[in-house]
Amino acid sequence: MTADPAAPILMFDSGVGGLSVLGKVRAVLPQAPVMYVSDNAGLPYGSKTEAQIAARVSGLLGRMTERYRPRLVCIACNTASTIALASVREVLEVPIVGTVPAIKPAAAMTRTGVIGLLGTAATIRQGYVDRLEAEFAADKHLLRHGAPELVAAAEAKLRGQPVDPAVFAQAAATLRAMPGGQRIDTVVLACTHFPLLEEELAAAFGPGVRFIDGSDGIARRIAFLTEGQEWARHAGPDREADAGDLALFTKNDPTDEALMPVLKRYGLLRRLVF
Repeated sequence: MTADPAAPILMFDSGVGGLSVLGKVRAVLPQAPVMYVSDNAGLPYGSKTEAQIAARVSGLLGRMTERYRPRLVCIACNTASTIALASVREVLEVPIVGTVPAIKPAAAMTRTGVIGLLGTAATIRQGYVDRLEAEFAADKHLLRHGAPELVAAAEAKLRGQPVDPAVFAQAAATLRAMPGGQRIDTVVLACTHFPLLEEELAAAFGPGVRFIDGSDGIARRIAFLTEGQEWARHAGPDREADAGDLALFTKNDPTDEALMPVLKRYGLLRRLVF
C-alpha cells in the first residue's frame, strides 16, 4: 500500500489522446488524484524513430516520477507503449500500465472476420502488433492503416478548431480499399487520440461498424493494481500535485489555453508547464 494517500496516478501521452483513457479511469476510480502529462513538445510521436521515442519517454517519465512520486504510471499512448514500455519498466520502480491495440477483443467481436486497425505509422509497424495479431487474430483478416492526420484532428477538435470531414472519409476509404476492406465490421482504434473522434469516424465508415479501444481494460488494470489503497486530495505548499488534479505540459503553447474547458470536464483543474 502506498504511504501517501495523495500520491497521484500519472497518466502520460503525447497530447490529449490520453484523456480518452482518463475518462474510463475516472469512472472506476473517481476518488483517485491524477496527474495528466501531455508531451506536447514531442508531439507527434508517430513520425519519430523507435530510438527517439524510447529515449524521450524513458527520460521524461524518469524525471517526472522522481519529482512527483506517483503511485502508478499509465502510458496512455499506444505508440509509446508498443515501443518504450519494456525500457520504462526497467527504469522505474513504480507499477507501469501500458496501452496496446485492442486486437484480442476485436477478434472476439467481429462477425465477418475482417478487422480494420487505425493507428500511427509508428504503431502499426511494430512487431508487438504482429505478435498480437498472431496470438489473437490468426484466423482473422487484419487491415492496418497509419493515420497521423487523425491525431492532429483530435488535437484541433478539443481546442474548438474546425476539422475537415475529409480527414475521416480518407481514413475509412483507405481501409475499405484494401483487399477485403469492404467486409470490415470492427475497427480497432489503436491510438488513444482516436476514441475522441469516434462519432466522426462512425459517420465516415457508415452503419454496421463497431469500434473498440483498450481504455476499459486499462481502467480495470489500474483499479486492480491500486485495490485497497487510500486516496486523498489535499492542498500543500511543498508539492504542486497536492492542490488537486493537474495537467502538465512539456511546452508552453498558447493554444493549450483553449483546452482548459475540456481539461476541467475531465477533472483537471490546473495547467502547468514541466
